Amino acid sequence: MAEQNFPTGNLMAGKRGLIMGVANKNSIAWAIARQLAAQGAELAFTYQGEKLLRRVKPLAESVMPKGSNGEPILCDCDVTNDQQMEATFHTLKEEWGKIDFLVHAIAFAGKDQLAGSFIDNTTRDGFKSALDISAYSFVDAGRRAAAIMNDGGAMVTLTYLGSERVIPNYNVMGVAKAALEASTRYMAADLGPRQIRVNAISAGPIKTLAAAGIGSGRHMFRFNKAASAMQDNTDPMGVAGAALYLLSDLGLSCTGETHHVDGGFHAIGMPQEGPLRESMPD
Repeated sequence: MAEQNFPTGNLMAGKRGLIMGVANKNSIAWAIARQLAAQGAELAFTYQGEKLLRRVKPLAESVMPKGSNGEPILCDCDVTNDQQMEATFHTLKEEWGKIDFLVHAIAFAGKDQLAGSFIDNTTRDGFKSALDISAYSFVDAGRRAAAIMNDGGAMVTLTYLGSERVIPNYNVMGVAKAALEASTRYMAADLGPRQIRVNAISAGPIKTLAAAGIGSGRHMFRFNKAASAMQDNTDPMGVAGAALYLLSDLGLSCTGETHHVDGGFHAIGMPQEGPLRESMPD
């Protein structure tokens, strides 16, 4: 992903926003951040803990969002911690006065929840944690972001087809993503009168740190490539381009939407026999 050249321009010139969820250079959130920066946006980033700071800081510096002290705006933010969430958005208000957009790319479920039987392996604590981090965090962040979106704005979150259909081993994360998509619609209705748009992008499987935690990941990638309309894997640049559209003025009047960026996989009822057979291991 680091070698890709994102289209440059001024679609986001003069706009400032927060990126939540960059884990490393392979993160979908990082592809979105690079595309927004290439179009003139000024960015702030969250991270969680010193380990992630070491990964995120060099990336943030490479797109040069500057705070009042000449450094990138980086906020230590555990989305389950109200004090850290409050501090993050207070920092943005102090630095910028207002923001124009929010990118939410945060999800988590324990690895033990993402393999085997959904009904047998989903625990009460695992269910609550997945819904809290993967769905409620967008509601919470959206409420705080909207409070400093003085001239309208836009929000985007990331979801996956496992919210709509059963995906082996996706389990409780599918339930959390369904809640995230429903939350997107309710947030869009609440914030629409203030000219704040809220949308979700349903991206196809991409080899990220998060995807590595899902059981039988290799099968997921093989099947998606074979069964998608384009018979190819989802390109992070495509997801980043969709985010640019939804966060920029190009996306005017688009809100409450779950936009699929998966090579057309979501539209296929039965995959072509040839590519599917070729994808199967010997």
